[in-house]
This record gives sequence, structure tokens and C-alpha cells, in this order.
Amino acid sequence: MDHDSTDSPPAPRKLRQGSQPDLPPKDQDLGSADVDPATSALEEEDEARLPDTAEETADATMEPLAEGTLAVGHAAIENAVRLAPTSPGVYRMLNTGNDVLYVGKAKNVRKRLSSYARVNAPLPARILRMIAATVAVEIISTTTETEALLLEANLIKQLRPRFNVQLRDDKSFPYILITGDHWAPQILKHRGAQSRPGRYFGPFANAGAVNRTITALQRAFLIRSCTDGFFESRTRPCLLYQIRRCSGPCTREIDFPGYTELVREANDFLSGRSHLVKKELAGEMEKASAELEFETAALYRDRLAALSAIQSQQGINPRTVEEADVFAIHQEGGYSCVEVFFFRTGQNWGNRAYFPRAEKSFTPEEVLASFLAQFYDDKPPPKLILLSHEIEESALLADALAVKAGFKVEVSTPKRGEKKELITHALTNAREALGRKLSDTATQGRLLEGMVTTLGLPHVPKRIEVYDNSHIQGTNAVGAMIVAGPDGFIKNQYRKFNIKSEGLTPGDDYAMMREVLERRFKRLLKPPEGDAVPAKADDDSFPQWPDLVIIDGGRGQLNAAREIFKTLGLTQVTLLGVAKGPDRDAGRETLFMPDREAIKLEPRDPVLYFIQRLRDEAHRFVIGSHRKLRKKDIREAGLQEIPGIGPSRKRALLHHFGTLKEIERASITDLGKVPGVSAESARKIFEFFHAQPG
Repeated sequence: MDHDSTDSPPAPRKLRQGSQPDLPPKDQDLGSADVDPATSALEEEDEARLPDTAEETADATMEPLAEGTLAVGHAAIENAVRLAPTSPGVYRMLNTGNDVLYVGKAKNVRKRLSSYARVNAPLPARILRMIAATVAVEIISTTTETEALLLEANLIKQLRPRFNVQLRDDKSFPYILITGDHWAPQILKHRGAQSRPGRYFGPFANAGAVNRTITALQRAFLIRSCTDGFFESRTRPCLLYQIRRCSGPCTREIDFPGYTELVREANDFLSGRSHLVKKELAGEMEKASAELEFETAALYRDRLAALSAIQSQQGINPRTVEEADVFAIHQEGGYSCVEVFFFRTGQNWGNRAYFPRAEKSFTPEEVLASFLAQFYDDKPPPKLILLSHEIEESALLADALAVKAGFKVEVSTPKRGEKKELITHALTNAREALGRKLSDTATQGRLLEGMVTTLGLPHVPKRIEVYDNSHIQGTNAVGAMIVAGPDGFIKNQYRKFNIKSEGLTPGDDYAMMREVLERRFKRLLKPPEGDAVPAKADDDSFPQWPDLVIIDGGRGQLNAAREIFKTLGLTQVTLLGVAKGPDRDAGRETLFMPDREAIKLEPRDPVLYFIQRLRDEAHRFVIGSHRKLRKKDIREAGLQEIPGIGPSRKRALLHHFGTLKEIERASITDLGKVPGVSAESARKIFEFFHAQPG
């Protein structure tokens, strides 16, 4: 199904509240603002009344609160109420560092802000803490409440305020594209803007679902997947033709009408007319069998089997739901899991589990409502959205999504029938996914506690950063940082560093590590203008600071890192070096820490296994980054960079393989079959593309 991208609503008028109330000294005003809501022990929903004093507030929230903070928050909000419009809009609450604490929307902004300013109003502890940390309010007026909802979702995703529900791991979804700009259309996986002519089918839950479907579609409809450049250069069919996953239009193994018919059948199948397509193929199979054309009948049989395989992999396929997204939420142990199923053209195109960040006091309905608005901020909605819980503003959400999509969108919470069965199935998946998450988190917590005992750490690390670098004789040098915490790897905070040092000595890993660490921690000490500057490295209010830094290397690498930390004045971050064992054997690593003897753990020690996982993840990430950089250089430079490969051999190679990518994939034997390429030249070409980075 085709989808068009929709622009965000026009930028509304912005009102910045003028004067701020008098503030207490800065060192007294951040007590409650520094509490991480995700790890807070607060579980009270409502208080009988709003505390009149800072001491009462501290008792209600079970946390120390700086004197006068709550009064400052009320004063700031009351000041904003006087200037707030009575029309729809979005408001942002700010702390002393100008960080956005909360983004909210309202049909009447003044009325909504007034509810925060009432001293005796019963409010949840979470709201009290937010008010206590607020020193200013910004307001953006909008024309309609629908516009306010769309803007609120967009700002939450951009600013990630700590008191809002936050959608994490929000990635674009892949589509299947059957191109329309070539006489022999190509089938491929597609992400991003849908600008290329053709038909787009999706979204699919993940790349794996798309790859499996494309492979089965190739077997069923024999549509090419090669690039146009590779297609045009062929003089003989490729391997996919030999294994019956392509009909060979490149060398006219099939004529134009025949290939067009295959493309039509593929489009019909992906458009929901699968029963018709299977009926046609079955008829052709029976006809070929009756005419004793058994090879042709066997081909149709294999194509039918491939179509059946696609539908069997899709699991549940609804009979009455043509197009819908299904959302089910389950809460347990202070976590929320939202399971999403995608149904298009009556087919199940996969599911994905999300774990939005939200305080324990949020109800399932509140989490789901905020999640949906953020989820569809940059994605086209379907015609029907099915929910496991009724949300308060379902009609408003439906109107907002209809504005984005250009057609009517229904938001429903079914009570019976097949739609209810879909919800029940999604709820089961959400419960199981959250169970696995809690199990993994508990295991991660035990491992982190084990590190405290084994390594003598001062406390359980909340953030671990692991550094590694990669290069080939000093070329395409790249460093990388991966991040892990109590919930596992935090992949959206991974970073790579293209080494900029001039005249880098080949193999000088120390110099590369020094550059990476300097760039990383100088940025933390002096972040770009507008970012909060932490008071010290162990400041809990600044989550970007690591508790533990792991270096892939021995004592020398550790000392180099230690010198950098001393130069920058970082004394609160623990350093750990991990040296590979003899012959690079896993399980025989040696651990190094400053001013301590080397540590050797038993090969089956869980803590050692955990450190190996961290080190291996950093190695995987840096190698991938290095290869991408090197492939880019190779493609820009062409084959001239390979010793002994001149223009004549380059033309022969490109004529034989079609593209540089296919040359890169070729084996030494295949390279040696190219006219003019000797065995020695084939070896050089192969080694050039497959050299192992250090």
C-alpha cells in the first residue's frame, strides 16, 4: 500500500514568559530536580493535599527537597498563568539549567496551568516534584487542539523531557518496493523517503521480516533483486536464475509480457489478492500436468509452496481486518511494554515490542496515549487502530492522525469478535516480552553487582562506556564507544570517532585512544552552548557521565587513558583495561586497573563473561564502522588503488562482474577467470577487499 509523507504542523506563535521569580541559591535549588524518575522509589498516586512546606513535601516524596523549591515552582507557574492564553496550545516547564522538564498540551492553556498553581490541590507526587523543579514556563499557541496534540508529540520526541512518557528505540520501518522506473521492475527492501517511482508495501516490523518475505517472493514470482547497473551489464544469467529465484530478464530468458505478468501477480499478492493469485497458479499447474509438461508443473508447484511459506511465517492472519495497527500494553515491576502488530492487505506483517520510559505512577492508559502520539509523529497511520485500553482522548487522536494522513482514521477498543482476538493475542505477546525484559534486567543487575565485588567498585555502575579502535596500517582509522547500563546495551548512545590526527604512525593505538578519549570527555566538560554543564564527573544529575570506562587493551592502553583523565582532572571515573589472552583466547583475558595488580578471573566466571560481552560488542561496532568507512573510500577511489590493476583490467573486471560490489564479493577463483587477470592479480584484488582491520 502506498503512503505519502506528511509535514509537521506549521510553526505556531511562541510566547516566552517574561520575568522569573526570585530564586534561592543555585546549590539549594536542584535537590528534587536531580532525581531520576525512572529509578525513583515513588509509588504514591495522590496526596490528600499539597504540602505547605518543603519539609512536608520531602516526607511525601520520600526524597530530600531544598527549602523553598516548591514555592519557587508555584510562583513561576502563577506568573505564567497571568500571561497564558485561554486558547489551545503547548507549554514547556523549565528548570534552572533551562532544560525542559515537561511538555504538555491543553485546550485552554491558562486553565491547565492554573491546576498546577493551586496550593491545596491533591496532586500525584510525580507532579509535585515537577512543580518543585520548575522556574519558568514557555507557551506556544496553536490554532486547534489537534494541532497542539501533534506539536506536543513532536516536542517530546525532540526534547525528551524527564517527566513525560518517552518512546525509546523509535526506528523507521522497512517497506518492500517493486520499482516502476524500469521495464523489468526490481523488488527490494526500502527505508526512508518514498521518492522512487513504484509501489511500496508495508510497514514491516523489522528488516528480518522483509528479507524473509522478499526471498519467498523471489521463489514465488521470480522477480529480479539486482541493481539496474548489474542488470544492464549481464551477458549471462546469474546464480539466482540457476537456483530458480529469478526469471532472468537481464539476458531475455523471459520475454517482456511474461515478466510483466509475474510482476502483476506479485503486486496482486502483496495487495491482498493472495487467494486469487494462488488459484491462478494452481490452475496453471493442473493445465501443465494435463499436457504432460511436468517440469512446468513442478515450477508452478514450487511457486505455490513459496506463497504458502510466506503466509505460514506470518502466523495469525485476520479474515475481517484489512488494514490495522494493534497496540496492547502490559505493566509489571515498574515497567511498561507496548506490543505493536501491523496488518496490511489482510496479512500479518510482523510485530515489535517497545518499552517506553515512564514513571511507575503512570497508568496504562496514560502511557498508551502518549506512546501513540509519539509513535505516529513520523509514520503514516492506517485506517484502523485497535487498542487494548481505552484512552481519554481517542477522538482527538483520531482527528489528529486524519489530518496527517488525509483520510479518516478510526481509533477503537474492541470488546468482542476477531478484533478482540487480535488484542488478546497482542496482550499475550506484550506480557511475554515484558517477562523476558524483567528477566534480562534482573540478570544484568546481578552481573553489575558482581562487578562491584570482583573489581572493588565504589557502587553499582549505572553507565559503562567501552572504547575500541580499528585501522589497517593507520588508514581509515576509527574509534568507537558503546554504552551499557542496567537495562543492557544503550545503542542509541553509541558513537564513532573518525581519527583526525595528522601523521598518525601506523599501528599507534595509544595515539588513537588518546584522541578518542580527549574528544569524548572534553565535550562532557565543555558541552556545546545550551547544554547543561555538570559540576563534577560523578554528578548523578548528568547521566552522560560514565561510572566505569573499559579500554580494549592492556597496561599500556590503560596508562595512556589514565594520563588523559589526569590531564582533564577526571578522578571519579573508574578505568578498566581488558587484555586478550594468549592466542587471543576468550576466557583467558587479564584485567588491569590503576595502582593494582593484574586480575585473572576463572574462565567460567559470570563477571568475566559479562566483560567479554561488553568488549566484543565494542569490537563489533568499531569493525563495522571501519568497514563502512573503508568501503566508501574504495568506491570513491575505484580499482586504481589496487597495485597492478590498470584501466584495461578494470574494464575487464567491470564487464565481467557488472559492479564494484560484485567484484568485492567474488572469490579468488572467480576473479582468476576474468580475461587478463592472472592468479597473482586475483589474489591481490581479493586481499585488497578482504584485508582484516586491526
